[in-house]
Amino acid sequence: MATLTSPQALDTYPLAKPAIAGVVCASVGTLDIAANPTIGDIWQLCRVPAYVSVIGGMLYSGDLDTNAAETLNLSLGWAANGEDAASAAGLGAFGVMSADTVAGIKAENGYQYPFGGVIITNGPKTFNRETIIQATVVAAAATFAAGTICAVVYYRNKDF
Repeated sequence: MATLTSPQALDTYPLAKPAIAGVVCASVGTLDIAANPTIGDIWQLCRVPAYVSVIGGMLYSGDLDTNAAETLNLSLGWAANGEDAASAAGLGAFGVMSADTVAGIKAENGYQYPFGGVIITNGPKTFNRETIIQATVVAAAATFAAGTICAVVYYRNKDF
């Protein structure tokens, strides 16, 4: 089990902080994946500042598993932040990552998954502490292909 960290997940990377209610900001993190991951690997993609509510986002990547019967399985969540416990799938348990094109939705071959998890079941996820958004590998690729994974996280001021 290994942890890979993108430059955007480091605490030295600047974060946009919403100045007034109604302003939506985004945190974007990209990570080059050069070797087939193993179960339990963590990919720290980006951070969100304290006192924000995550309202959605997307996970993008080229096809990291080129086998006709893919096995790469990823979840997206957050690292423990001193208040919230870590959640491997808090923002989505995506299951086997299919890179197949979808007529009328996704013309390219690659991953494009909207956030789920607590966003769907409970609405926005509020963080009172700065928090790392990370992917967790549930199953390795059948036929790995190197590529870049990207998370785009949309957030706004938390409701007081």
